Amino acid sequence: MTLRVTVWNEFRHEKQNELIGAIYPDGMHTAIANRLRKESDFEVRTATLDEPEHGLTQEVLDTTDVLTWWGHRAHAEVSDEVVERIRERVLDGMGLIVLHSAHYSKIFKALMGTSCSLKWREANDNERIWIVNPAHQITRGLPEYIDIEREEMYGEYFDIPAPDELLMVSWFKGGEVFRSGCTFTRGRGKIFYFRPGHESYPTYYNEQVLQVIINAVRWAAPSGGPAPTFHNYQPLESLEG
Repeated sequence: MTLRVTVWNEFRHEKQNELIGAIYPDGMHTAIANRLRKESDFEVRTATLDEPEHGLTQEVLDTTDVLTWWGHRAHAEVSDEVVERIRERVLDGMGLIVLHSAHYSKIFKALMGTSCSLKWREANDNERIWIVNPAHQITRGLPEYIDIEREEMYGEYFDIPAPDELLMVSWFKGGEVFRSGCTFTRGRGKIFYFRPGHESYPTYYNEQVLQVIINAVRWAAPSGGPAPTFHNYQPLESLEG
């Protein structure tokens, strides 16, 4: 079965900062999409903030099985109408992969119902991501931990609801820890939050990080389960006698 994946990115840092542009000359979305396109069962397209409707028209979303989302400085510029469109698609079964600073995106906050705030520090910390659920589909084929030489630190407390499943915990050189791989279910849709990916570092060229995203796309694909019905409901059996 072919999975239709849309990789979304603000694509602002890469165009406005020469150092970041040198790391990702075609944008972080392109680095991620190029690796995903190597998977024979993925059909991949990209979308960015400054496209009409942020590249996420109803037609695009209706033909997307899994959406990956990276955002940072322009969360407020994302249209509420588009956010609601995405939310409805997630509730209807579209998967959502939320990357790094997209923890503070409108769509993630809308689906979590909390501030999604955390501690942070950009100081070339090294990050060690420990796999704490080695039996999960998202952690398939990974080593016991992933080492990232330089990354932005995120630290607890992370103001999110208790995850359905905690798959990964990060440790940083400064001593902080963070729940860095978390799954959630909303309606028929599956959501995965994955922590690494600060724009100033080449994290999205790390093959193990990319493998997590690949695994997460397959995990988050629509299950094909029954669509629930709501509101007034007629009995299946006779209520007489």
